[in-house]
Amino acid sequence: MKSETGFDPALYARFPTSDERPPDELKELETIWCKPRGWGWLTAINNNFVGVYYVGAAMLFFVLAGALAVLMRTQLAVPMNGFLPQETYNQFFTVHGTMMMFLFAVPAVEALGVLLLPQMLGARDLPFPRLSAYAFWAYLIGGLAFFASLFFGLAPNGGWFMYPPLSSMEFSPGINADFWLLGIGFIEISAIAGAIEIIVGVLRNRAPGMTLDKMPIFAWAMLIFACMIIIAFPSIILSTLLLEIERALGWPFFDPLKGGDPLLWQHLFWFFGHPEVYIIFLPAAGAMSTIVPAVARTPLVGYRLVVLAMLATGFISFGVWAHHMFTTGMPTISTNFFSAASMAVSVPAGVQVFAWIATLAAGKMRFNTPGLFVVGGLTIFVMGGLTGVMVAMVPFDWQAHDSYFIVAHLHYVLIGGMVFPMFAAIYYWLPMSSARPLSERLGKWVFWLMFAGMHLTFLPMHLTGLMGMPRRVYTWLPDRGWEIPNMLSTVGAFVFALAVLIWIIDMARNFRPFGARDAGNVFGGPGLEWLPTGLYSVRSIPVVTSRYPLWDQKGLARDVEAGRYFLPNSATGERETIVTSTLNAEPQYLQRMPSPSGWPIWGAVFTAGLFLLLTVKAYVPSIISGVLALYCILQWCWFLDRPHPQRTAEIGAGIIVPTYVSGPSSHGWWAAVITLVVGGMVAALMGFSYVFLWSRSPDLWAPPPGMASMALVLAGYAAAAVLAWASCRTLRL
Repeated sequence: MKSETGFDPALYARFPTSDERPPDELKELETIWCKPRGWGWLTAINNNFVGVYYVGAAMLFFVLAGALAVLMRTQLAVPMNGFLPQETYNQFFTVHGTMMMFLFAVPAVEALGVLLLPQMLGARDLPFPRLSAYAFWAYLIGGLAFFASLFFGLAPNGGWFMYPPLSSMEFSPGINADFWLLGIGFIEISAIAGAIEIIVGVLRNRAPGMTLDKMPIFAWAMLIFACMIIIAFPSIILSTLLLEIERALGWPFFDPLKGGDPLLWQHLFWFFGHPEVYIIFLPAAGAMSTIVPAVARTPLVGYRLVVLAMLATGFISFGVWAHHMFTTGMPTISTNFFSAASMAVSVPAGVQVFAWIATLAAGKMRFNTPGLFVVGGLTIFVMGGLTGVMVAMVPFDWQAHDSYFIVAHLHYVLIGGMVFPMFAAIYYWLPMSSARPLSERLGKWVFWLMFAGMHLTFLPMHLTGLMGMPRRVYTWLPDRGWEIPNMLSTVGAFVFALAVLIWIIDMARNFRPFGARDAGNVFGGPGLEWLPTGLYSVRSIPVVTSRYPLWDQKGLARDVEAGRYFLPNSATGERETIVTSTLNAEPQYLQRMPSPSGWPIWGAVFTAGLFLLLTVKAYVPSIISGVLALYCILQWCWFLDRPHPQRTAEIGAGIIVPTYVSGPSSHGWWAAVITLVVGGMVAALMGFSYVFLWSRSPDLWAPPPGMASMALVLAGYAAAAVLAWASCRTLRL
């Protein structure tokens, strides 16, 4: 094996060592990674705590948004119903869609990554635990503030897509739309922070020997997921910023009377919005590809093909955004391209589906609760995919567009491709974080009620859509043949809600986190996450020689717990993990991890204050809150990652590595580059927006003088290059 860093792979042969570790080493680890007390539960930053908080918050928003859905279905059960007023229904509709897409789907899979990735990768934690804590608290505070707007009559009412001109100041004159625009932009910043953490963690914090070819399939999925966030989410941040500026200052971005174009919003929104479907699906598919081998008791069929399929899905998904716009009068060549891309993206998804089916067929399927949710999610997702191919056909989409057929398709894809895999993941991995697993008996009740309720709710919507019922309406007229399908859909929503209620009761009865011991490997999983762990994660970081180490490396759990691998102690007296090379996972240096701190939560509070005060036009307090947020962030960053007096440290078996590095080898440099990519995407999308508006109204959006503007841009690039060079020289001192 070729070494990337000068590390001799033959040194792996020293492990597992035969030396008995000093008894006080484990006690020192437990002291350094101790359980918080009192208010310390809020300042905890390691993934064991933040990950559980994160998943819990995502499921809270799922339940709240689901409650709104039940109320909406009650309103739609019979014609001319007066259960909900029109304005209230519109607010419920907007908040339900926004919470499910922005506050549940993406954060839930990101939360799974924060919770699972360090254990899967054999690391002590992700590389920026305070950033994870900040992302979580920003998400929780922003999400609760957004939901609370319902109780003050301030919730947005223009739909979770907020199309102009309905969301313009003329048709939404209050601050309801501002809550959506500023709140969603704020929440997406939190998502980008989590994505940076995940990318650097997957690439640089893997256990030694875990080459890319041995990386867990869930880690591959989370890596692609995070890269897609970095590319797609700047679009929604830019679009919400432009619309908020237009509302506040009257600038002409989306108003056609002033030289704007509402189609620009659709392009920017769906450049984020349709890749988001695959951003949600890929981590869920990664979880499925991890759980399927465990319930089938056999390795995943076609590991490399599944990885390539996920990469292809991520790539193609950025070429399908305009299939939401087939009825807007786009040129024929554009509709042909996006129609072809929409059908092509089903091919790599199909590869993953057939890999799961082949794995289940090759093994001995166990129909436990995770296995049932896997099979149920697979069935529902395939049904949603078939209708997806139908709406990718332009003539059919012209007929079904904005009908309840689209509502049915959307929910089949999202529930089958994300919700069922999420519940499979909860039942499968919860014993890793809880002293007791969830009930198998109640879990099967949850599955069958959820499976039946889902089909009873959304299968009739295909029929109502084909019969002409439009989506986004709060009531409907009698004598159109929609009575029975709508009543069935409402009954199905209550059945689904009953399943969720039973799950909540089961969680209250059995979920016991942060105990001295967890329930263990209940389902016989083969990954590193099932090694014996404490708050310090694994006792020692193993050498990985297989994709399924617990199945293939006999005695691994015993040797890890005995401290016979890397970093069996605290080499510097601080929290630590090993940073490894990107391709071959060779040890490069010892990363010293930050300690618990209150600065991330205060930074999140003041960041939320900045956006919320802007919403209510309190500009001076908003600026003060922004300054305080910046101060808190600088406080948590300023004393991190400084050189340690102990320049090198032994990490096991006589292997010595540096305790500090800078430049391109450091994890901080990688995070900075990824952040620059986010800024570059914002700049590129601003350029696209300008060219689009210029092409529609060349008189109002005339390009600036060519040579002068080019000289100004080049001068800016030169100044930035000089500043970057000077900064690098300074940091090397």
